[in-house]
Amino acid sequence: MPYLAGMARTPAGKPEHPKGLERFHEERATYTVRGSDQPDLQAGAEIIRDTMRTLPNRPGVYRMQDARGDVLYVGKARVLRNRVANYVQWERLPSRLQRMVSQTRSMTIVTTNSEAEALLLEAQLIKRFRPPYNVLLRDDKSFPFILLRADHAFPRIMKHRGARKARGNYYGPFASAGSVNTTINALQKLFLLRSCTDSFFARRDRPCLLYQIKRCSAPCVGRIEEADYAELVQEAKDFLGGKSSAVQRKIEVQMAEAAEALDFERAAMLRDRLRAATFIQGSQAINAEGLDNADIFAMAGKGGQIGVQAFFIRGGQNWGHRAFFPTHTEGLSEEDVLQSFLTQFYEEVPPARCILIDRELPEAELLAEAFREGAGGKVEISVPQRGARRRLIAQATRNAIEALDRRLAERGTQAKTLRELAEFLELAEVPQRIEIYDNSHIQGAKAVGAMVVAGAEGFLKNQYRKFNIRTAQTNDDFGMMREVMARRFARVMEEDPERESGTWPDLVLIDGGKGQMTAVRETVEELGIEDIALIAVSKGPDRNAGREIFHFPDGREKTLPLNSPVLFLLQRLRDEAHRFAIGAHRAKRSRAITASPLDEIPGIGPARKRALLLHFGTAGKVRAASLEDLQRAPGVSKAVAQTIYDFYHPNG
Repeated sequence: MPYLAGMARTPAGKPEHPKGLERFHEERATYTVRGSDQPDLQAGAEIIRDTMRTLPNRPGVYRMQDARGDVLYVGKARVLRNRVANYVQWERLPSRLQRMVSQTRSMTIVTTNSEAEALLLEAQLIKRFRPPYNVLLRDDKSFPFILLRADHAFPRIMKHRGARKARGNYYGPFASAGSVNTTINALQKLFLLRSCTDSFFARRDRPCLLYQIKRCSAPCVGRIEEADYAELVQEAKDFLGGKSSAVQRKIEVQMAEAAEALDFERAAMLRDRLRAATFIQGSQAINAEGLDNADIFAMAGKGGQIGVQAFFIRGGQNWGHRAFFPTHTEGLSEEDVLQSFLTQFYEEVPPARCILIDRELPEAELLAEAFREGAGGKVEISVPQRGARRRLIAQATRNAIEALDRRLAERGTQAKTLRELAEFLELAEVPQRIEIYDNSHIQGAKAVGAMVVAGAEGFLKNQYRKFNIRTAQTNDDFGMMREVMARRFARVMEEDPERESGTWPDLVLIDGGKGQMTAVRETVEELGIEDIALIAVSKGPDRNAGREIFHFPDGREKTLPLNSPVLFLLQRLRDEAHRFAIGAHRAKRSRAITASPLDEIPGIGPARKRALLLHFGTAGKVRAASLEDLQRAPGVSKAVAQTIYDFYHPNG
C-alpha cells in the first residue's frame, strides 16, 4: 500500500518527519466502467458499491474521480464505510450529488488516525485538486505578515508571504499588502528599525536616506549601539504583541524627561514616534477592545451568491478586514458553506485562539480540535450573544451584506458589458473564457509571447502563460505570433481534444492589426480549428487610446464610441496582456545581463564560476587558458579543468 506524500500541513504530516508516513495512508480502488463514459447513475453507484466493500471502519478522506481520473469531489468521514454508503442510495440524493455519482468512475481512499486529521487533509486536497463539487475558496492567496527577523545582531523588519521558515517573530495575517506596507512605514517611524537586506546592510559606509528622514537608526554605520537597538526591537515586539499602551506611556515619559533636560531635538524625535504609535492605533477600522487575538467571520447570502466577511484582530488591534466569495455553494446550507470555508481558510493561515462566528456550525468542536495544532493551543469557536463581541459580529455582518451587494452590482454590470461585447463582436454566446495575446521584444532580441486569460469574474492570473520565442526570425512580429498560436493550440488539442476541461477559449483577442490577424487566422486554420472567434485590436492612425480599430478575420473593421463600456473592457484586456508581456521580456533581459559564458559549461556551478573569475579575471581569459593554467586554478580538479578545456576546444 503506497503512502500519501507531501499532503499534510501539520508537522507530523510531512514526509521528512519521522512519523509522517504513519499518519496518512492512501489506497487506490479503481474500477473501470466498460463502454461509454457518458454520465450513468447506475454505473457510478456500482463503482461506489464495489469500493465500499473494501473500506475499513476508520476515519479518512475519499476522492471521487471521473473517467479521465479528474477529481470530482473530496470528502471526509468519521467512519469511511458508513459515509460512502450514503452515495449508493442515489435516489435519495439531491440532484447535484446525483450528477456527481453519475460521473464517478473510480475512487481513492486515504485513512487517517482521527477525524480531525481527516478534516485537515480534506482541506489540503480540495486546495490541490479544486474539485467541481466542493465548496471552493478562490480568494485564498497567501496573506501578508510582518516579520521581525531574529537571525542578525540588528534584526530587520519586513513584509513576508509564504512559508514561515525564517527565524523570527511573525505578526499577522493582514488583510492586504497595502495595510502591511502602511503599518511597516509607521513602525519604522516609531521604532527606527532597519528594513534593508543583510547584503545592503553589510556594504554601507554611511547612512542611507531612511536615516535622514528618521525612519531608521542607522545601525549599519554604528549610529546606535547593539543594546539600544535591542531595546527598540523589544518595544516593537511589545507593541505588536498587544502592549501598545505601555509602549506609548514609556515614550511619553522619555519625551517629558528630554524636554525637562532641554534636549529638544530628542524630545521632537520622541514626539514623532508617539505620533506614529497614535496613527497605527487610530487606523483601526473597528473597536477591538477586550479582544487580544481573534478572527471574526460573518456571512451574507443573496441571489444565489454567498459572501463571508473576515476581521483580523491581533494584539488588540484590527489588522484589516476582507470579503470572500466562495463558489460551488449551490444546494448547500450556509452553515455547511461556512464550515468548509473555515477549514480551507485555516489550511494556510495559522488560526487565532479565539474565532467568533455569526451562526452555530454542525461540527464546531471538530473544527476547534483540528485547528488546535496550528494555533499552538486550545481554540475557542463561539457565537457571541451579547456585549462587545456581539457588536463586532453585527458590524462584520453589515460589512458582509454591503460587500455582497457591491459584488452583485459589479457582476450585473460585468454581465451586461459581456453581453454587449458578444453583440459587438457578433458572437453566438457570451464568452466565458477570453484569451489575449501580445509579444514583447527589442528589435527581435529576447522576444517573449504572452497569454492573459479573463473570465466572467475578471482575470485568471493562475492561467497566464509566457512563451520564449524560439523559431521566429528577428523582428518578425507576425512570425512570433504564428509561433505562439501554433504552440498554444497544438498543446490544447493534444491535452483536451474533446474540449471538456474549460481550457479552450471562446474568444481570442490579439494585440495588433491586419497583419497579426492574418497570421493568427492562417495558423489556427492550418491546425484545423475553425470555430474560435478571433479579433485583433490596433490603436488606429494616431495610436491614441479611444480610437482603437477592431479587425475581424474576414477583413472587416469596426470602432466603438469613446465612452463605450465595451471599449473600456477591451482596452483593459489589451493593456493587461501588454503589461504581462513587457514584464516577462524585462525579466528575460535582466537575466541575460547577469549571465556569463561560463554558465554554458556543464558541471560548472556558481562556486566554481566565481573561483574561475577571481583567478583569471574575465570569462575570455578562462576561454584562452591552457589546460595547465586551468588545473592551477583554486577549486578546479583535473577532471573539471579537462571539461572546461574540451568545451572551448572541441577539436583538441
